[in-house]
Amino acid sequence: MTMLDRADHERQDALESHAAAAALFHGLADPTRLMILAHLRTGEHKVKELTEHLGLAQSTVSAHLSCLRDCGLVTSRAQGRASMFSLANPQLLLELLGDANHYIGISEDHELDTHDFTAVHDPSRAQEGVRQ
Repeated sequence: MTMLDRADHERQDALESHAAAAALFHGLADPTRLMILAHLRTGEHKVKELTEHLGLAQSTVSAHLSCLRDCGLVTSRAQGRASMFSLANPQLLLELLGDANHYIGISEDHELDTHDFTAVHDPSRAQEGVRQ
């Protein structure tokens, strides 16, 4: 093996070792994907539920979920003809988003993981909103 071959091989090894981190950051690099992740914090959901709650097109949600699954941030399982999506590792994701908030120095009012979808998923709160 020549010096140039060895350098090419070492460069390729370095690229491959950073591929997982690049995939993770790619998954987090879109505001819509961050909203989907925030919504999945409330639990497992079908694509249809996400489209209704987030006001996005089904094709948009599906494309973003595919990216998030490829990046290892969400998992899916079949339930009949539908797929159920959930966070792959909720605790680590919350820690990562907390660290990101600290790194970029945003105020608590604008944290990446503060989206509150409780009214959507808590029937008692939803009913309170209807009564008011």
